[in-house]
Parts: sequence; structure tokens; C-alpha cells
Amino acid sequence: MIQTDEFRNQTVLITGASAGIGAAAAHAFGNRGAHVMVHYNSRREAAAQVVKGIEAAGGTGEIVQADLGTSEGIQGLCAWLAARKVDILVNNAGSLVRRTKVLEFTPELMNQVLLLNFTSAFFVAQAVLAGMAERKHGIIVNISSVAARNGGGIGALAYASAKAALSAMTKNMAKEFAPAGIRVNTVSPGTIDTDYHRTFSTEQMLNGVKAATPAGRLGTSEEVADAILYLCSDGARFIQGQALEVNGGFLMV
Repeated sequence: MIQTDEFRNQTVLITGASAGIGAAAAHAFGNRGAHVMVHYNSRREAAAQVVKGIEAAGGTGEIVQADLGTSEGIQGLCAWLAARKVDILVNNAGSLVRRTKVLEFTPELMNQVLLLNFTSAFFVAQAVLAGMAERKHGIIVNISSVAARNGGGIGALAYASAKAALSAMTKNMAKEFAPAGIRVNTVSPGTIDTDYHRTFSTEQMLNGVKAATPAGRLGTSEEVADAILYLCSDGARFIQGQALEVNGGFLMV
């Protein structure tokens, strides 16, 4: 476990941080001195355990609940953020919700997937950007997906489309807010060994990805967290509007 003061006195909000990539990023920031706001939807105990782990390593954290698949949940989190200073935002919350073929989509499901994976990220970013611009400093990392570039697998149309929109949003925000001292970038994971893929992908699908990946394996949450931390570090101070692909060579651009 790496412990430094790299992010001392920085407050980091990570959405979808009760497990997987979000939890790994929360631990990594906490181990480096940040105060971490651990957002969750339904897994309160898991989120609380993430904070306990941060505190055990000498860091600080807190949990915040919001269902970002609903307009009410998005508005509630944004209202909560109005009185809080956020130095770094990691828009990680997202889900395919369920694999659905094109002819089986309903307006309700499409709206839910877009709210969770794209709309919520925009409005949470909007909620923290005013303070960042006033302080002339801030960092946003949006978590996209390899699906934004290759369209995703069968049944992932809405998810892939939302992630592509998130990548485009990153570039637009970077252009507008770079003069204010704010960096906006994207981390785009490939297939990562998390509960997400154990839920939405079969063993046959995962074996196919491994076979098509030069690294010969799935990625880990910690490897994606390392990429997130890099984009938030001073070493990435001249990187704007970029997508950092973390996929073991599965997709090369």
C-alpha cells in the first residue's frame, strides 16, 4: 500500500465508490492524504467499509447516498454539494443496467441508462465547477469505457452511447474550463475484473476478451485507479481533454 501526502488537503468526490474501480480509487486517494467523499446508491455498508479502510490507513472520508439513475437523486446530490468544496471529481458511477437488444428497449430503460451514465456526470460536474473556477483550480476525471469507441457488445447500445457522450463532454468541458485552471480528462477502461462484468458478461465472453487482449488477462480496479491518480497528479498538468485507454492492448488508438 502506497502512502504519501500527494493529495493532502484535497477533497475528492468519487461517485459509485462502494466497490470496484470507485472503491479502489477512493482507497488510493485516501492513502495519499485526501479527504474522500464516497458516493453510493444502495450499498451503504460497503461504502462505509471503504471509508473505514481509508481511516485505518490514516486518511479521512465520508459517505453520501444518491440514486443517480433518477432526476431526484441527481438533484439531491447537487444540492448537497452546493455547500461543499470539491478539488477533484471522479465521475465513476455507471452501469449497463441490463443487456437489452435494440428492439426491446423501452423509453424508461433508455432514460435510466442515460441518466446514470451521462446526465448525472454532467450535472455533478456542473455543481462543482463554479467553485473550481472561482478558486482557479480543479480536476475532473470522467470514467468512460472502451465501449465508447467500439460500440460495446450486443445489448449494450444505450451504455455505449452514453459513454461516447461522456467522452465528448470531457473534450468540450476541457476547452471551456482550461483557461480557469481546471483539467478535465477521461479514463477509458477495457474489461476489468469487477462485479460489473461478473453480472453482465458470461465466462465465454470474458474468455473471448482475454484471448483478444495482448496482455492476456483482464485488468484490475487498482490499475484503473492508478490511471485516475496519474491524471489528477502534477505530472499530468498539461494534459487536457484526453482519453487514457486502460485495456491491456485490447483496443489501440
